[in-house]
Amino acid sequence: MLRRNVLRVLSIGLPLVFAFNLLLIFYTKRIVQELILGDRQNKLQFAPSELNWTVMDRLSQLEANLQHLKQTMKLATKQSEDGVGTLATVKDEKHPFPDTAHAKEGDFFKENPHKVLFPDSELFRKWGRDLSEAQQKEAEDLFQKFGYNVYLSDRLPLNRTIPDTRDSRCHWKRYPSQLPSLSVILIFVDEALSVIQRAITSIIQRTPPQLLKEVILVDDFSSNGELKADLDEKIKLYNQKSPGLLKIIRHTERRGLAAARNTGREAATADVVAILDAHVEVNVGWAEPILARIQEDRTVIVSPVFDNILFDTFELIKYALAVDGFDWELWCRYDALPKDWIDLHDVTAPVRSPSIMGILAANRLFLEEIGSLDAGMLTYGGENVELSLRVWQCGGRIEVLPCSRVAHLERHHKPYSLDLTIPMKRNALRVAEIWMDEYKDMVYMAWNIPLQMKNTLDERVCLDQGAVPGNTPIMHHCHQYSPQNVYYHLTGEFYVGPLIAQRDADDRCLTDPGKGEKPTLEPCSKAVKDRLNIHWDFKPGRAVINRVTKRCLEMKKDVWGGYTLVLQACTAQVWTIQYTVRNWGSD
Repeated sequence: MLRRNVLRVLSIGLPLVFAFNLLLIFYTKRIVQELILGDRQNKLQFAPSELNWTVMDRLSQLEANLQHLKQTMKLATKQSEDGVGTLATVKDEKHPFPDTAHAKEGDFFKENPHKVLFPDSELFRKWGRDLSEAQQKEAEDLFQKFGYNVYLSDRLPLNRTIPDTRDSRCHWKRYPSQLPSLSVILIFVDEALSVIQRAITSIIQRTPPQLLKEVILVDDFSSNGELKADLDEKIKLYNQKSPGLLKIIRHTERRGLAAARNTGREAATADVVAILDAHVEVNVGWAEPILARIQEDRTVIVSPVFDNILFDTFELIKYALAVDGFDWELWCRYDALPKDWIDLHDVTAPVRSPSIMGILAANRLFLEEIGSLDAGMLTYGGENVELSLRVWQCGGRIEVLPCSRVAHLERHHKPYSLDLTIPMKRNALRVAEIWMDEYKDMVYMAWNIPLQMKNTLDERVCLDQGAVPGNTPIMHHCHQYSPQNVYYHLTGEFYVGPLIAQRDADDRCLTDPGKGEKPTLEPCSKAVKDRLNIHWDFKPGRAVINRVTKRCLEMKKDVWGGYTLVLQACTAQVWTIQYTVRNWGSD
């Protein structure tokens, strides 16, 4: 097999070398002749620029193929020495994503000689075409264990270059010569060692050394063996160049993200702490905007702008500037930029934000004064919103800094907790009880209280918002997800679907348009404006009756044996709603 592969490489490569040299000789000769005659441009059949681009494109293509050939021959020679009989992808420093580069170079080997072992794996959608079966299995095993492409990460340079995603006007921004000192805290649990090393390397290389006082690693009780002795050895190597720069703290039990961040903050000694995930790569100039802004106002908690590192190819995708918001489940989301910031016409100015996504920087003493993060938050989820509400209600403010960019590796799945629903729900309700006073009922309801509204004619189906976009509610098999969340307000509105409650988007109200037999779902403000009759009389176990039209919401069999919603004269149909929440809505 090896001999056949080498012969195949030589049979393809030698003609390419011959063709490349022949083309160079022909092209050089022609240029010399035309220069001697002094009439080159008149003799060309195409415009000079068009001919130059055509030839140069072909030369570039040949050069790329020859480069790939050279790498493949080197690999074949190495495999011959090692006794390995399979060809593998060769990593090129200019192309850190081997398979993407390979595809662009014309699919040099058009057929994959190996069996595809995991056709349904998300890891291999855009990557891994040339891997042997053994390599596929190794890559998939690592992917399932970590939630991202560790096989590729282990083969990428630790000091790789990433695109500078800042607005060009940030390049001209100037900061004070004297800035506060910085402690960077990296939180992790069962992270890949190469990912942690790449985060550390990016911080050291892209932070001015006179500003970076320390990098503190906090291990929240990892079980990954290479994060023990192997990581300690790496830390020693870093500290040989910069004594005392790196420190590590290990929890003896799993304490959760918020508690781990507090551990790092308590160990820090610099003026400013930047608390980051360990699966990040900071970009050039990331630290100066943070330190300058906190030097101006010690009560500001700041966030960089996030970019995304794809879990499969590790390619960096630039994210647009946005503020960090949250929904009624207290789950983070990106929201539109505020008008008062847009009116400044300064893309480098800080943006006031309701919340943070989790990565943050703050004056170390101010963060301590407001109580830091709530260590009672379990595992993951909600701790960023808890801190945000704490900051705003304790005299601080939150801002996103457009000129500070950090690339974040987002996992495809979180293997350390297969189901985060329970801790996320518990954390959200904890935040609601502590900080949200009379608004806490909205959080309870967003976490599926109340849930289904059923018609007793057939309790296997539930009222459902139907297709989106679309405004036709339906009856659908009960599944307990947000499209079947139904909320009855005591003032008479039925909200169907997930609660939104945003300035630029309405919750959707059930309406009786007054004509036809079909109810509709419309944005509540639009329904009121168009007089679509959104108020209903209802008590659990009774009929649902529109206050204006006096028609009942009922269901009837359709031609396919299912049920459809209708508005008609009331019969004996009644509805039940799963939960009621005290007297919410009575005001």
